[in-house]
Amino acid sequence: MAVREFALPDLGEGLTESELVTWKVAVGDTVHLNQIIAEVETAKALVELPAPYDGTVSRLFVEPGVTVAVGEPLVAFEVDAGERAMDPAPDAPSVPERHGDAEKREPTLVGYGARADAGGRPARRARPGLAVAAGSPVRADVASAGAALAGAVSVAASAPVSSSSPSPVALAERPRATPPVRKYAREHGIDLASVVGSGDRGLITRSDVQSYVEREESAAPQDAPASAGSRETRIPIRGVRKATAEAMVRSAFGAPQATVFLTIDVTPTTELVGRLRARPEFAEVRPGLLAVVAKALLIAVRRTPEVNARWDDAANEIVQTEYVHLGIAAATPRGLMVPVIRDADAMSLVGIAAAIRSLAETARAGRTAPADLSGGTITITNVGVFGVDAGTPILTPGEAAILAVGAVRRQPWEHEGGIALRDVLTLALSFDHRIVDGEQASRFLADIGRILADPASTLAML
Repeated sequence: MAVREFALPDLGEGLTESELVTWKVAVGDTVHLNQIIAEVETAKALVELPAPYDGTVSRLFVEPGVTVAVGEPLVAFEVDAGERAMDPAPDAPSVPERHGDAEKREPTLVGYGARADAGGRPARRARPGLAVAAGSPVRADVASAGAALAGAVSVAASAPVSSSSPSPVALAERPRATPPVRKYAREHGIDLASVVGSGDRGLITRSDVQSYVEREESAAPQDAPASAGSRETRIPIRGVRKATAEAMVRSAFGAPQATVFLTIDVTPTTELVGRLRARPEFAEVRPGLLAVVAKALLIAVRRTPEVNARWDDAANEIVQTEYVHLGIAAATPRGLMVPVIRDADAMSLVGIAAAIRSLAETARAGRTAPADLSGGTITITNVGVFGVDAGTPILTPGEAAILAVGAVRRQPWEHEGGIALRDVLTLALSFDHRIVDGEQASRFLADIGRILADPASTLAML
């Protein structure tokens, strides 16, 4: 039997780390190739990791809730000596060479595992804090930080260094602590570099962190009415929340945004939706107002293509696309996500309704693939589902326009020369004023409103 480690693979889309959400296996479990062994949360989606080998789980390196960098080990397996990693998927991403080393890891289904001739152990990143001479035979795959430190010091002291060799480089030492202790420290907003470890070789324990928190609280001003820490909840900024925050800051401060509003009588559209649901071809997808709004937007884009564009700083160009990849903002338990319907402009109303329903279910379940959360050209956000009449949406980075759909209200409205109870809706369109002028944005929004107020007017726009 041989022991093989499986590291966090490169999940694509430029992601460099993931948080381990849950293990589907335990030490001692027998697993088969492609069996799901864990779920990890990236900044974009919840991803299932399949086993790269047939074997027995011998060690779990990471506990749920811990963020792991790409290339760090997750789990070790006991496998037959001749067992190889799974073949790569056709579109498996490539892995860059590390530090000029020509050695590459063998590709697996979701990333890259150990090379077949590497003794079943992929190279691990050197721990910060080690002083290692260039050319030293120290391996970075020592099983624990303590063994790594002892091995590095021993070899660095005994390895011959020629006069032409670079001098050893001392890196800043990373505080030593187990994953649960790191998580506990993050939850309390504690920098482990400030904590003195009482464990073996300076290992920081949970008690060390607790003592540090108590000392900080006791050092607070005595005239304070209460300890601030006892009345606050600290939530680590990571995953979808971190990605959303970064995207919104880039959007808000990277593009001059303006918003136009339009309130209309959409009674003809709500009546149309009721009739569509009774038709056999719509029986399974059950279209709602959002599907009709999406179709109206796609028709209006044809008349105002400027809204379906992006600003290319590097080329000093405005890029208009001849396709529409429609983003649909979705509120999920993990935060705001914007899955994309690709080539939505080529779809029928039935196809759009089915796509919206499918992507919403997938997003709420946290199963949206990272690739399905990028590449959009224009977005719709439905704030009406929360009972909100209107709002000023912020652009998705890289897009020129976003449409917010408010709640449908039954209220008095001018109709055929009198006052009647009608279904009234407010639309809000935010746009990048570098790309879209006010006249273009207003015409685009008016076209959408005209379709929703009188669906038959669509014939005049095609």
